[in-house]
Amino acid sequence: MMEPETKKLFRTLSYVSTLGLAMALSIGIGAVVGYYLDSKFDTEPWLFFLFLGFGIVAAFRNLYRMYKKAQEII
Repeated sequence: MMEPETKKLFRTLSYVSTLGLAMALSIGIGAVVGYYLDSKFDTEPWLFFLFLGFGIVAAFRNLYRMYKKAQEII
């Protein structure tokens, strides 16, 4: 059987390892939505940059929330 401390370490590492994926998806989704709306409303590049900014803000918000949750786990 695995020691409780080792289990806790693996749980924390698995939680933190999703961080890069969550950040990339937030920024990528924002960029794709902005690009789509720009092509639909012919407002290039304004909506792309606006939604890219929203994606970046969402990514850092997720980073902060994951950091707080990791602190609770540790």
